[in-house]
Amino acid sequence: MFLSPRHSEIVQMARDGGRVLVDDLAAHFQVTPQTIRKDLNELCDKRLLSRIHGGALFPSGIENMEYEARRGIAAEEKEDIGRAAAALIPDNASLFINIGTTTEAVSTALLDHKGLMVITNNINVANRMRVYPAIEVVIAGGVVRGADGGIVGEAAVDFIRQFKVDYAVIGASAIDHDGALLDFDFREVRVAQAIIANARHVVLVSDQTKFERNAPVRIGHLSQVDTFITDRCDVASIRRICQESDVNLVETARV
Repeated sequence: MFLSPRHSEIVQMARDGGRVLVDDLAAHFQVTPQTIRKDLNELCDKRLLSRIHGGALFPSGIENMEYEARRGIAAEEKEDIGRAAAALIPDNASLFINIGTTTEAVSTALLDHKGLMVITNNINVANRMRVYPAIEVVIAGGVVRGADGGIVGEAAVDFIRQFKVDYAVIGASAIDHDGALLDFDFREVRVAQAIIANARHVVLVSDQTKFERNAPVRIGHLSQVDTFITDRCDVASIRRICQESDVNLVETARV
């Protein structure tokens, strides 16, 4: 799902300010309030915003956005991040890929690789990569979340622990300014922790919007990853953590 330029800007304004108001948006875009109300209703239908009287709020806290809707946020940035992550992974490597729209972008960028063994708890990744004969796909067992096709639970954790792979590609729903990596579902967090513990090189992929979001469950800390790939990092504390913990920070923002 891709958003129109005006819809993308409205979401960004809501993210930056926490909320947007109909009258302010109408003046900003030089359109009628009726047009803005229609825009907001469409964005709320996609679960990108939450409607309030006279405007809309950006969702945060324990409320996660619908998976299909998240694909439309920072879509080009995720593609760039995906290509940068794929460039780090050589042919004939073994790797974990966990659930997330950015990790899916990495899987798409890996499709021209040869000799990969991909272990995943992401049905979307498995379905995309399974048709390529040069890539062996191994999928975890467990409970399938209907919302996003993620496989979670203790069975998935036990399955992941059987492997020791070259690379892990992980995402996060939010990144706190103290370096905490956060998610919404404690079952997915257990899988992500097992993935981190059983990979030789951990690659965190996340666009800059995750610096402004909140989530209640801790995956781990930025210092536990080897490479962090994002479109842009303007958070001084995050840059400091990367430097002090010898985390390779890669920024893909287009000039």
